Parts: sequence; C-alpha cells; structure tokens
Amino acid sequence: MSDFWRLFISTIIAFPLTFLTLSAHLAPVSIIQITASNFLELGVDKMQRGNYQEAIENFNQAIELEKDFAVAYSDRCLAYLQLQDYHQAATDCTQAINFAPDNFEAYLNRGVAHYRQGDYLTAIVDHNRAIALKPYDFRAYYNRGLAFAGDGKDSQAILDFNLALTQIPRITSLLLADIYNDRGLAHFVLQDIQAAMLDFNLAIRLNANDYRAYFNRGCACGRNGDDFGAVHDFSQVIRLNPSNAQAYVNRGVAQYHLGYHLDAIADLQKASKYFENQGKRVAYEKTLDLLKNLRQKISSATEIALL
Repeated sequence: MSDFWRLFISTIIAFPLTFLTLSAHLAPVSIIQITASNFLELGVDKMQRGNYQEAIENFNQAIELEKDFAVAYSDRCLAYLQLQDYHQAATDCTQAINFAPDNFEAYLNRGVAHYRQGDYLTAIVDHNRAIALKPYDFRAYYNRGLAFAGDGKDSQAILDFNLALTQIPRITSLLLADIYNDRGLAHFVLQDIQAAMLDFNLAIRLNANDYRAYFNRGCACGRNGDDFGAVHDFSQVIRLNPSNAQAYVNRGVAQYHLGYHLDAIADLQKASKYFENQGKRVAYEKTLDLLKNLRQKISSATEIALL
C-alpha cells in the first residue's frame, strides 16, 4: 500500500591503566560512531527481509538516540502493521505526526491502522489529511475508498476507487487488480451486478492468480443464475487456495442447482472439515445444517420421482 522501504560491529577494547606509546609505523585507531540513521537503515533492511520484530528493535535503538526522529516512528508503525498490532501502529504514527505535522506517510499508515481496527470514520479523516498533503497519490484515495466501503458508503467508495485508478502508475498491474476487485465489490453491494462483473473480469485479466477476484466473480455469477460460471470460478478459487472452505460451500450450492447432487454433497463435506480444522465453529455448524437440508431435499426429490 506504501513504499516500504549496514551493519556496524563495534568492538570494545580494554586497555591497561598505564599509558602506552604507539610505534611510529602504527596508524591511530578510529571509533565508528553509530547514528540513529544507521539504526534506521538497518531496520528498513530488516523490514524488507520480513524480519519485523528485529526491525522494531532497530527502530527502538534509533529513537533512543534521537527522540524526535519522526521517520523512525513512521517506519516502526509499518512493522507493527505487519505484526497486526494496530493500536501501537497508530500510536507511532501519532508520534511521527507530532514531530513532523506534514508527514504524509504517517497519516496514510495511521489511517490503515484505524481501518484494520474497524474505526472507519477516523480512518477517513486521516486519509483526508493525507490527500490534502499529496492530492495525486493514489494510495490515499484507494485506502479512503476501502474505509468508505467498510462504513457502508459504497457509492463514495466507488468515487475514490475511480480517483485511485486515474492516479495509479499503469505498470502496477497487481495493485490495479486490487482496485478493480474492490470497486467490483462496491458495485456488487449496490446490486449493480453487470458493473461488478466487468470489474472482476478486469481484476482477473490483470492478476490471474488472485483467488479473491475469482471468488467474487463466482458470487456474481450465482446472483445472475449462472451456476456453470459459478462452479468454474469457485473451482479456480480452490485450485489457488485449496483450504478455502467457503468456496467449497458456494460451489456445492451451485452444483446442487445444476443437479450434480453427489458433487454438491462432497463439496459441503469438505467445507465442514476445513471449517472444523480452522476452528470456525459457527461456520462448521451452519455447513452441517446446510448439508442436512440438502440431503433431505435430494431424498424428497427422489421419492417424488419414484412415484
């Protein structure tokens, strides 16, 4: 969502208390001074390697040396976001803003932290501030669009996704796919299934390995009564994300509608096992109920046919 993103070894040499004289051929020893910026660079390198906890330790060292180091707070926030400590991430961004009120990245990242906590209105406020600082950065529009969608304002979300699409560099195809996918979801919620399908198609064209776009398009196919299309898309989800229990449920329902009853039962059985293994008890129980109802309907249909 942002542009995320020398190791110095100091050796302590113990000298005797008596003074020593250096031989003429020896060069004097220099002490390497480790600065806050050095620790910051090291932390960024750890971030890029995915070592988020170690990165935090380096950012802590940078802040110990320079208490008002706004960039260190802002970068430490990114590490906390990756570790899903959203409260601490927001706190770090606030500190960064206190020391540097025009810190665009801090507003952007604090907005993300609030969004992840479900505080959509506060996230929108932060993204508004980010947009005021950089009106041409697509990330703030995209993030604000997600916050609007989270708050149930899907029409406003679509406007922000449109703005993000006008600002985003064309080379970032995966990000473009994300925006089309999220805009499609907003259209879907507003029951504009045709517009949703167009966006999901664009997302899949840009990133054929994104199971989310296939899942969403499968739901749109189901809403349109296209059960063959739904089975195809949910099968793609399962191919890309084999433990996606909900995809098995949805494919099972589509299979049932098509009259493939044995396949439908098999899909729901797999879904229940995945839900159980994932500790999703409510979804597990609902799937068992659905499986029971489906079996009863199949049995009733068979009895009627025999009569």
